Amino acid sequence: MKLRTQQQISDFFELNSELVKIKGSIIKVCEILLNVYQQGGKVLICGNGGSCADADHIVGELMKGFLLQRPLQEVIKSKFRTQFGEEGDYIAQKLQGSLPAISLGAHGALISAFSNDVDAELIYAQQVMGYARLGDAVIGISTSGNARNIASALMTAKVLGVTSVGLTGRDGGEIAKIGEYNIIVPKEETYRIQEYHLIIYHFICAYVESEIFEL
Repeated sequence: MKLRTQQQISDFFELNSELVKIKGSIIKVCEILLNVYQQGGKVLICGNGGSCADADHIVGELMKGFLLQRPLQEVIKSKFRTQFGEEGDYIAQKLQGSLPAISLGAHGALISAFSNDVDAELIYAQQVMGYARLGDAVIGISTSGNARNIASALMTAKVLGVTSVGLTGRDGGEIAKIGEYNIIVPKEETYRIQEYHLIIYHFICAYVESEIFEL
């Protein structure tokens, strides 16, 4: 582990001492997602309401630079220059290294069609069926731990042999029984759980980014 990642861990749990009790589960999810990316996989993320917005937010931190600039590898930059000259060089200087992630709540036409034609509770499960491949991970976010569409998505992940992660609160609900790995925030109120989810997934994104990228 890089020294800066170790420092991130130390700083995070010093600042958020109330989360030390679930430090093991947080670090484990960090390690799991890091392994997914090191093996060339991707992450699928789903939630409802505020948790759907959190899924979008996580994708935003993974798909572009978060705390680091993530410049492209020189071999890629060279290909841009060789094939497209000055314009290619401009593009190469602007693009950043990316950690592939998909927010399953972002596909309005598919979601509305499947909800209307088949079953609204299975909108995320259908996308997991379509997108997920061995080596990927599915993160399901539910403050109560009992959202049926999130549970169905994680069930589908398990059937496909894909890593499943639950991000919940309270007692973890049904999702904690399904997810292979779970982070259960020790809070009861929905808004407080969401507040803790935010700082936790920011930490996870920073951890993975730090370990994969140099700058």
